[in-house]
Amino acid sequence: MRKITDWEVRTQADPDGSRWYVERFRAMAAQGKDLAGEARMIDAMLARSARVLDAGCGSGRVGGELAARGHTVVGVDVDPALIEAARTDRPGLDWRVGDLTELDLPAEGVPQPFDVVVCAGNVLPYAAPGTQSAILGRLRAHLAHRGRVVVGFGRGVGRGYSFDQFFVDAADAGLQPDLVLSTWDLLPLAPDSDFLVAVLSAVAGADDASG
Repeated sequence: MRKITDWEVRTQADPDGSRWYVERFRAMAAQGKDLAGEARMIDAMLARSARVLDAGCGSGRVGGELAARGHTVVGVDVDPALIEAARTDRPGLDWRVGDLTELDLPAEGVPQPFDVVVCAGNVLPYAAPGTQSAILGRLRAHLAHRGRVVVGFGRGVGRGYSFDQFFVDAADAGLQPDLVLSTWDLLPLAPDSDFLVAVLSAVAGADDASG
């Protein structure tokens, strides 16, 4: 049986939570705020016309920006309200409702692997507790040869998913860190950093840790 995510627990308790999230970012965009930091970093890692999986895409902010930069993007999120917003604000792209613990895009008719899987916006802290390793395993299973997974999240978000636990879960999923940062604009990670950005690659010969 699928475990309900902490994000779903929050939005069930507050039915307006998803709408608030969508309108918050729409307002920031209307104010001219810079919302493309994650996408700039990911874009710099990629050849032109690369394939990107936006895992936990929310309302499509990161994936939509990467698509505007010429990449092919598939976005997946567990929240139907956020996917509806992504389809409204960024039409014509491939936005899908799905739980990342069960991610199997080839079974849904998307056989091509991805050059980068980006998992930004505190997706892992709001996953169901204990499922992060399985999620990371599913992300790794969708990578192309020499593809990378890029994860960003804050310390103390949700139930306090820790940076140390993340690295344990990544290793269990067959992923190794290539680069560890504290921001999307490439500042190094420090002991007191409140945010983590990790660029991961698949461990050679690792089994599929899909959970």
